[in-house]
Amino acid sequence: MSSVKVECIVPVNCKIGESPVWEEKENSLLFVDITGQKVHRWNSLTKEVQSISVDAPVSTVSLRKSGGYIITKGTQFAALDWKKKSITTITDVEKDKPNNRFNDGKVDPAGRLIAGTMSQEIRPAVVERHQGSLYTLFPNHSVVKHFDQVDISNGLDWSLDHRTFFYIDSLSYRVDAFDYDLQTGKLCNRRSMYKLEKEDSIPDGMCIDTEGKLWVACYAGGRVIRIDPETGKRIQTVKLPVDNTTSCSFGGYDYSELYVTSATAGLEESLTRQPQAGGVFKITGLGVKGIPPYSYAG
Repeated sequence: MSSVKVECIVPVNCKIGESPVWEEKENSLLFVDITGQKVHRWNSLTKEVQSISVDAPVSTVSLRKSGGYIITKGTQFAALDWKKKSITTITDVEKDKPNNRFNDGKVDPAGRLIAGTMSQEIRPAVVERHQGSLYTLFPNHSVVKHFDQVDISNGLDWSLDHRTFFYIDSLSYRVDAFDYDLQTGKLCNRRSMYKLEKEDSIPDGMCIDTEGKLWVACYAGGRVIRIDPETGKRIQTVKLPVDNTTSCSFGGYDYSELYVTSATAGLEESLTRQPQAGGVFKITGLGVKGIPPYSYAG
């Protein structure tokens, strides 16, 4: 077994770091700081971080086939042109809920963007319950709402055969699975796939590896865990030197590095104990690889 190594590669102190996405052609990792209202891009060759400020909480960034990126800000889907540093709204899904914002999201294998909402946090992981919904933004910019009554819409990914959609509503403390129809983007038959242990704390962002196993970042748990969806069992735990690990995704030139974002939110008194909180971490030596992110087709 190779030895697992955890290092802080981007010491940015994000309030709520999220949505790490590897962009191969730029040798870069994109990620956001939700309440810091910034999209960051870290170049793995030069180690330089470029940032774009957004005028609202920005919760996800995704690659886009036609160039640039797509982001979720406030309750809007929007296009981001990095060169021009301009942001164009595509659509607003919850104009009637000014206290809501998008949270996690990801592009599916057919190029649609799936993302969910939540109410703005009173303090970390404390929200008005059942205010969120899960949406799909299609390449033609139409939007479908799948379901509501969500607390904190979070990690999501698809099985390797694209027939199962995995999803986390954080305050349910579990990972759910749905049947997924890649042709239509419809999902159905929700079931619980994994229930978190007490010490794992709160399930947050999630990604899949090439062996079909899921990696879940555990907020307030200071770890990522690897889960086997076939058995519903946890098979590995990797601890990090910060409590508030928020999301994870594979990157690097062969997708063998797991990048993990984190948050300083809620750590005010223990920040001295966790000087790397809010940074982005790289985990190597896992012996597994991830799959490249999909690009939004619209």
